[in-house]
Amino acid sequence: MAHIGRRALLAAGLGVLAATAAVTPAGASAGPRTRPGIAARAGASGTAPAFRGMWVASVENIDWPSAAGLDAREQEAELVALLDTAVERRLNAVVLQVRPTADAMWPSALEPWSQWLTGRQGEDPGWDPLGTAVARAHERGLELHAWFNPYRVANHENPALLVPEHPARLHPEWVVPYGGKLYYNPGLPEVRAFVQRAMLDAVTRYPLDAVHWDDYFYPYPVAGRSFDDDDAFAEHGSGFGSRAEWRRDNIDTLVREMAAGIAAARPGVRFGVSPFAVWRNQADDPLGSPTRAGVSTYDDLYADTRRWVREGWIDYIAPQLYWPIGHPQCDYETLVDWWSGTVRGAGVDLLIGEALYRCDPDSDTEAWRDPAELSRHLGVAARYPEVRGHVYFSAKQVVADPNGAMARVVADHYPTRVPPR
Repeated sequence: MAHIGRRALLAAGLGVLAATAAVTPAGASAGPRTRPGIAARAGASGTAPAFRGMWVASVENIDWPSAAGLDAREQEAELVALLDTAVERRLNAVVLQVRPTADAMWPSALEPWSQWLTGRQGEDPGWDPLGTAVARAHERGLELHAWFNPYRVANHENPALLVPEHPARLHPEWVVPYGGKLYYNPGLPEVRAFVQRAMLDAVTRYPLDAVHWDDYFYPYPVAGRSFDDDDAFAEHGSGFGSRAEWRRDNIDTLVREMAAGIAAARPGVRFGVSPFAVWRNQADDPLGSPTRAGVSTYDDLYADTRRWVREGWIDYIAPQLYWPIGHPQCDYETLVDWWSGTVRGAGVDLLIGEALYRCDPDSDTEAWRDPAELSRHLGVAARYPEVRGHVYFSAKQVVADPNGAMARVVADHYPTRVPPR
C-alpha cells in the first residue's frame, strides 16, 4: 500500500515543528559523522537535558499493536494514542520497533510483513505503519527513531513456520537455531550485507530522525548451548587469535558499515545503539566499570560498545541502566559515572535507558516500589554534563504508570515541553 498522505502530512508536521521550537527537520542537518548532537536545553528546574524518549516495542505485541489482528484503523488509532501520550508526558522522541524479527513494519521488498500486525507473517495490514508513524510523530513535534534488530529471525526454532519467501527459508545456510530462537549468523559476510540492505530500505524511504539498535548482537548466552558458527569461523576466521576476537570483529564491521550506509543514504539521520549497560567488569579489564555483572557486552554478546563510542562510529549510545541506585552489583550512579567518562571527548551523546517497566507497587525490589526512585535517577544523571537525556522502557508503562513513577519524573524534571535537539 502507498504511504497514506505521507507527503502532505510531513509538510504539515514540519510546519508544526517550526512553530513549536527550532527542531531540525529530518534530513536537513549535517551528516551523522559530523555529530549534530543534542542541544543542552534545561527546563525550568534546570535539571532536564533535551532528549526525552520512550521505546515502543512491537515484538510479541509488548506495546503496540496491543494484539495481532486488529484492523488498520484500530492499529493506527493505538499508535496515535501512544504518540499523544508522549506529548502529554512532555516527551519529545519515540523509538518505534519496526524490524523485530527479520520482518518489516513497512512495505519492504526484502522482508515479509511482521506477524505482530495481522497475526500472519507476510500478510499486508492494509496501511503503512512506519510511514504513518513518522508523519504523525513529526506533526506532534516528536522525533521518530526507527528501532531495528539486526540478527534475530524468529522467537522459535522452526524455519517451517516462516513464510516460504522469507530470506531465512531461501537461505537456510544463513540461519543458526539457538536457545529456542532463530538467528542470522553474524559471521557470514552475505548476511551482514543483507541485513544492512533490509534496514537501509527504510532509511531511504522515510525521513527518519535516527536508526536505533537494541542490545541483541550475538545472542545472550544460554546454559548448555553453543552458538554453532563452526563452518563460518573455519571459512572466515583465519587471522584472528580466537573465535571471540573474530565475533567481535564481525559486529564491529556491521556497526562501521551501517554508519557509512546511513550517512550515504540520508545525511542527517543519526545512528544510536542501546546496549546492555555493562561493557566489561573492572575485575576483567581495568578499563571496565566497577560492577559485578554476570554478563558483559564485550565478552558475552561480542559487542565492543566502548570501542564504538571511542571510534565515533555511532551518534548516541543509550545503555540500559536497569538497576536502582545502590544496587550491590550494578549501582545506577556507578554506571552513569562510567559511561559519562567513556563518552567524554568522543562527540557521542549519552542517553540513559530507564527501567520504567520495573516501577511497580508489587515489585519484589523495594527501590522499584518507591515512586521517587526514577526521579532520583534523573537527579543523579543531571550532575553529569555528558548525559543528554533519558529513554523509558516501555510505552505501555508510560501510559499506565502503575506506581506513579513517570508522573513524578514529569512533575520534578519536565515542567515544559522542549525540542529534542
